[in-house]
Amino acid sequence: MATHTATHKLRRVFVWELPVRFYHWLNALVIVALCATGYLIGSPPAFLSNAEASDQYLFGWIRFIHFVAAYLFFFNFLFRLYWGFVGNKYADWKNFIPTNRKFWSEMWEVIKIDIFLQKDKEHLSVGHNALAGFIYFLTFLAFLVQCITGFGLYASMSDWWFADMFVWVGGIFGGDFGLRNWHHAAMWFFIIFAMVHVYLVFYHDYVEGRGEISSMGGGWKFIEEEVFDKEKKKATH
Repeated sequence: MATHTATHKLRRVFVWELPVRFYHWLNALVIVALCATGYLIGSPPAFLSNAEASDQYLFGWIRFIHFVAAYLFFFNFLFRLYWGFVGNKYADWKNFIPTNRKFWSEMWEVIKIDIFLQKDKEHLSVGHNALAGFIYFLTFLAFLVQCITGFGLYASMSDWWFADMFVWVGGIFGGDFGLRNWHHAAMWFFIIFAMVHVYLVFYHDYVEGRGEISSMGGGWKFIEEEVFDKEKKKATH
């Protein structure tokens, strides 16, 4: 991997808007809550206690936290879909869906650098690179599966009209048993994705030195002048 030298002129560029940053960190918190409580719901621990179960209400609190986090997750996801149409160019939905050959070509370039570690190559982008954008698109699909399977399971035990909208889901996923399996598999997808995501963020922050980690706090990145000018010219064409 080619390293940057002091000869590069850097420009401070505002990339991630506040709504995107808010979505990111809220999503991270609720996914942790959902995975932790979801695992306990799927594999309840055995606690030895002389106290009455109804007095402890431990499992009830676990389910309550899971349901609250699920609603936050769902509506936060809908908000991000909306912001993909009204946000700045770095949040635009076109950064996530391969719509042309150039998108696929950029994805291959990033794969050669990040996975095959070709040190004589370098690919820099201001927002998400093509591979990251496409992976986020797949993650959005996993979000959708997780939401409809979760609410499909909840529909059988709820009398609220919103949950009743997902009664039909069980017929598609093979009933409650199939819903639980899909819901559980999606949970492990998020766990694996989170580990890879955190690793790559730290990796790119170390290699590129552009403030990748801090950018999701304040929204700013330090971008090479030549990269910024190239992106600006591309946007005008």
